Amino acid sequence: MSIDTDVLIAGAGMSGLGFAVQLVRKFGTQSFELIEKADDVGGTWNINSYPGCGCDVPSHFYSYSFALNPHWSRKYSMQSEIQAYFRSVADRYNIIPHIRFHSTVETATWEEESSTWLISIKDTRTGAMQQRRSRVFISAVGALSVPKECEIPGAEDFKGHIFHSSRWDHSFKWADKDVVVLGNGCSATQFVPILTTGPSPVHHLTQFARQAHFLAARIDFAYSSSFKSLMRYMPLAMRLYRAKLYADMERDFAGFDITTGASIREGLKQENRAYVEQMAPERYVEALVPRTTIGCKRKVLDTGYLACLHSKNMKLVADDPVVGIEEEGVVTEAGRKVKADAIVLATGFATHQMLFPMEIRGREGVSLNDHWEKESAGAPSAYFGTCVPSFPNFFILMGPNTVTGHLSVIYTVECQINFALRLIAPILRSSRPSLLSSLLPSSSTVAVTAQAARYDSDWLQSRLTKLVWSSGCRTWALHPETGQNIMMYPDPQYMFWLRSLWVRWGDFEY
Repeated sequence: MSIDTDVLIAGAGMSGLGFAVQLVRKFGTQSFELIEKADDVGGTWNINSYPGCGCDVPSHFYSYSFALNPHWSRKYSMQSEIQAYFRSVADRYNIIPHIRFHSTVETATWEEESSTWLISIKDTRTGAMQQRRSRVFISAVGALSVPKECEIPGAEDFKGHIFHSSRWDHSFKWADKDVVVLGNGCSATQFVPILTTGPSPVHHLTQFARQAHFLAARIDFAYSSSFKSLMRYMPLAMRLYRAKLYADMERDFAGFDITTGASIREGLKQENRAYVEQMAPERYVEALVPRTTIGCKRKVLDTGYLACLHSKNMKLVADDPVVGIEEEGVVTEAGRKVKADAIVLATGFATHQMLFPMEIRGREGVSLNDHWEKESAGAPSAYFGTCVPSFPNFFILMGPNTVTGHLSVIYTVECQINFALRLIAPILRSSRPSLLSSLLPSSSTVAVTAQAARYDSDWLQSRLTKLVWSSGCRTWALHPETGQNIMMYPDPQYMFWLRSLWVRWGDFEY
């Protein structure tokens, strides 16, 4: 039976692109394909284009360790520069010819007889279907790829523009218009200041917020030409600067322990309140200071949001939620009607529908969702957030329990990539016989054992009960049905890195 490719990757965002590049760098292979639903690489940084979109992790750390960039323009880069960075990495390693754009993986089925994945791919423009067979299947679709749908009754009746912030409607010209914003997370705090105080401000913006977030000052600045020259001509200096950024962020983990981090959190809580009182109008302070434990939700760096609350064309509503949508606007719980030319949904993503809408079937035809239903009442889980028993040669990037509350997702994903590459090395060797490969072990399949996966899951959940995400606050990290934390990793990230280096080979069957 013919093999179309050694490795097929669903998604050409940050994680899928990184995996493809490392296949080239470490194995020299060109036998891989990427399936991408959009028109370019970059994932969330290609799709998200709302006004003010930027990153809350310093640029020199929000980049691949194998593709450092001395040319970052500022400490916290904006979307267009980040997207250009990912495109430059793809061009440098000639990844683009391996990508099938405007396509999605519909189904992936493990076939035991041939030890391969049979993958059905849909062209989203024509609807045409095609099948590809690969030895290894990588899910790199990310946790923030499916926006939450609007669940408020009457949305279909609204006559104006209604869209999710991650699918910004650029045909809408907001100058002198009335806008309603639902939500106050990271994206909203970035685009609301642009709409209210930018060069073409709205007539009026009403923002409805359900929960307050911990806001901190963002100390941003442009890098000088001399600094960029230093980064370019002294790579060691760039490595040291990156290490300093890592150390500064990694220290925050100490505050996540419910018991030992209490004093750290109390200091941060007071610091947060003082900042809000200094920057925001007095009438909004109580609505902007969270009652939950600090650290339970990732802090939001203030990009002018608190300052824009002073504007006459801006109103924050935190005690009268929207319960309905009509032709001309929204209706609140108190019965108040707010006119709107546009409604922007800053309501987050369907993080609990992991790997949605792909249908993935492992051994004996069992679907991934059915496996999770049997093992953990529907809560997604994976060994090291990467491997699932009974799903050989299958790896999840940005999988369950790989999120950090304080660091860069790229760091985490690189650890997963290096971990997966160690595991599939014998499989790639078996597909390309050579004198060297004949001297090394080779295999056609690898899968984590069920016992190891259960032990890893039990350890994770036991450790997580001691950290702030289990302190009683509402957080997207918790599975809505089981209450199980399916997102966060319960150790400092250098421990995650060490696990990626020292593989417990006894936990796997070849």
